[in-house]
Amino acid sequence: MRPKEIKRLIELVEQSNINELEVSRWGRRVRISKSASSNVATPVAPDTATISNPPSVQSTQETLPPPETILPIQAEQPKVETETISENIHEVKSPMVGTFYRAPAPDAEPYVQIGDIVSPDQVLCIIEAMKLMNEIESEVRGRIAEILVENAQPVEYNQVLFRIEKL
Repeated sequence: MRPKEIKRLIELVEQSNINELEVSRWGRRVRISKSASSNVATPVAPDTATISNPPSVQSTQETLPPPETILPIQAEQPKVETETISENIHEVKSPMVGTFYRAPAPDAEPYVQIGDIVSPDQVLCIIEAMKLMNEIESEVRGRIAEILVENAQPVEYNQVLFRIEKL
């Protein structure tokens, strides 16, 4: 998000009765919380700008909707896994932000299915980032236990894509 957009959001929070607002745009999230001493825009995703005690900005051309029409976004609570991952399970995580593809082409068969046996350096999927196709390979020999992402879905850095049961 641009600093100008963040300043507009800060002004909205200041003028309304909401205490916290979280906005996600283009893979980046900004959380603005109201406190008694100051207003701070805190980035949730890495590499996002932080604005502390922003100056008041007057907008002459842009009009903002009344605060009553803006609903606060609930902050995502960290998911607590109730199951423990066995030491025999290897998680394949995304090394980048991009789009997950299970096959090399839309009409091709997927690289792997649940239950398939994979070996080290075998291609599991492709992640497209900035028009570049990046093959993600297995690091272990094992059986595909879970595929946690749907085809053509966006993935985040370090998101678990596959769980492989080591053999």
